[in-house]
Formats: sequence, C-alpha cells, structure tokens
Amino acid sequence: MEAFVLIRRNEADIIDLPNPILSGPYNAILTPIAISVCTSDVNTVYGSGSKKPDNLILGHEAVARVLKVGENVRDFTVGDIVVIPSMTPNFHDKDIQDGNFLHAGANFSANTLGRSTPGVFAREFEVADADLNLALLPEGVSIGSGLMCTDMATTGFTGAKRVNFGDTVVVLGIGGVGLMAICGAALRGAGKIIAVGSRGVSIPLAYEYGASEVISYKEDNITEYVLKATNGKGADVVIIAGGNDKSFSDAIDMVRYGVGKVVNLKLFTGDGSMEIPKFSSGRGMSGKSIYMELGEGGRVRMERLLSMVRHKRFIPEKIITHTFEGFENVKQALELMRDKGNTVIKTMILTGW
Repeated sequence: MEAFVLIRRNEADIIDLPNPILSGPYNAILTPIAISVCTSDVNTVYGSGSKKPDNLILGHEAVARVLKVGENVRDFTVGDIVVIPSMTPNFHDKDIQDGNFLHAGANFSANTLGRSTPGVFAREFEVADADLNLALLPEGVSIGSGLMCTDMATTGFTGAKRVNFGDTVVVLGIGGVGLMAICGAALRGAGKIIAVGSRGVSIPLAYEYGASEVISYKEDNITEYVLKATNGKGADVVIIAGGNDKSFSDAIDMVRYGVGKVVNLKLFTGDGSMEIPKFSSGRGMSGKSIYMELGEGGRVRMERLLSMVRHKRFIPEKIITHTFEGFENVKQALELMRDKGNTVIKTMILTGW
C-alpha cells in the first residue's frame, strides 16, 4: 500500500509498505478520505526529537472510512465515516482511573499516531480501542470541519478550558491552534481577548472567532502592551499557541499575580530550558499557575466538539486555506506547512480513496 513515511531525518516520501493486520479484537482498520499535515509532522521530519522507528508512517489528523473491525468492536461497522482524534488514550491502563488520559502507563502514551506507532498517512491504518477512540462524522458536519476537530479544535479548546467568563485572555500565536484557542475562549465567555500574531490570512479569522484586537509582536512590545491594557494587573489567562523560546517567559511576565494562569500548547523544540523570569514570577511566590497541555483526545471529546459544529457554535473548517486532490500531494502539503507563508494556516488532502 502507499504510505507517507519518515525515511530518515530531513527526508519523507511515499513508499510501498505492507497493509496493516488487525492486531486486536477491540481495534479497527481504516482508510483515510481526508488528512491534514500538522506542524508536529514537520517537526518529526525536520526537527531534533528522539529517534523514530524506521519508515515510520506519519500523520495524526484524519477523517476515514472503516474497513475492518475486531470481533469485540460494538459501535462501528464497515463503511462508517469516522473522525479519529489525534490523541488516542490507552484506556486499558489503570492510570486512566486517575484521570491521566494522555500519559496513562507511559509518558505521552496517547500521543503515538505518527510519532512512535504508524500514523494515518497511508492507504490503510489501525486504531486501537475503536469504540473508545473513533467518533462518527455526524450528518451536517463537513469533512473539513471534522478534520479540524481532530487536533486543531481540541488542542485550542484545551487551552481555553482555564478561561472563566469575563476573563481577559491573551493568545500568543494565530495559527490553527491559536485561532481555535481564541474561539474556545470566546465560547467560554471571555471578556477582552488579545491575539498576538502577524500572519495576514489569520488576522480576519482571529476577529471572526472572537478576538477583541490583534497586535503584532513585530510592532509592539507585547508584554508592555498587555500590562498597559490591563492597568498593570496583567491578563487572567495567557495561552501560548505560537511564538519562540521567549514566549514562555513573556507569558509569565504578562499574567496576573495570585490567580493568573499560563497555558502552554506549543511544542518547544530542541534542548535547553524554558525560562521562568524571577521578577515577574514573584521570585517563585507569585501565585501564578502554569499548565503544560496536549490536546484532549478520545471518542467523547470528539463527539462533543462535533456536536458544537453540528449546532453551529463554530465552524473550524474556515482555518483550511489549501485543499489538495489526491494522496500524492501530501509531500507538497508538508513543505507548505514547513514554509508557513503569509497565506497558509492549514491544509486538507482529499485522498480519493
């Protein structure tokens, strides 16, 4: 079968691999009908992470058709069109009972598709625990919106879950995750939402999804701007969805003492440290809270997001700026996401399968 794989660091291509074999009675084999390349796929190919398996199949964002189900799968049948969350928790580990869905049994145990286990960029792929990880694409929800729920919406909304109504919120970054964080914050009843970014195609969408204003890190000292806009108090919540290594310390600088929350959704690549400034952290006693998050996964999470889309609470497919026809375009989409020009937010590849 055709599969888009990491051949070696800095090189990915479509090669021929054996079809997957159903490995458990609770699992399913699927074929993707639409996929999207994520920035983390770019980091897997061109970044400096841990050693990956040979010919690792990439990808973790897909809407797919069910081809085969294990004998113990109850809720899905061959032919169903489903949304696959990018995070597929290990529901068989006891850590689940502690609510530790993303790291049950091992660090990043939910975060394996296209990273440590074969991903979705192949004519066929397997998903564990189908009844707990797949979600039917509802009538009235487009393939594009379903696809954007798998990672962008769930991750952005994970950042927004710390928002209370009336809060002043800052979102650093207006890519796909940042835009969905803005949307999630608005839906949770935030007051002022200050978005930070300069990507031209994203600015109108930031306002559409709920930003009160969009400022550019290229033109403003964002910490000074936020402190001035909040009469020196700082924001109630700062969500990091983009930026650079300084963004973490900037977030701590601009969040309130005592009740302020910094939520990080950004992957900080490479080694070294993410610095916490002594002064703005109250020399360790500021009462500011830091949350380091992955997007939430699992079936129920997807069904909730898809219900919101179905009932027109938000339209995530608007962040798709480039659509390709045919799986052979996946490499072009990867390079597009790597370069991230002023007109790019997210891609969608309709496989034709």
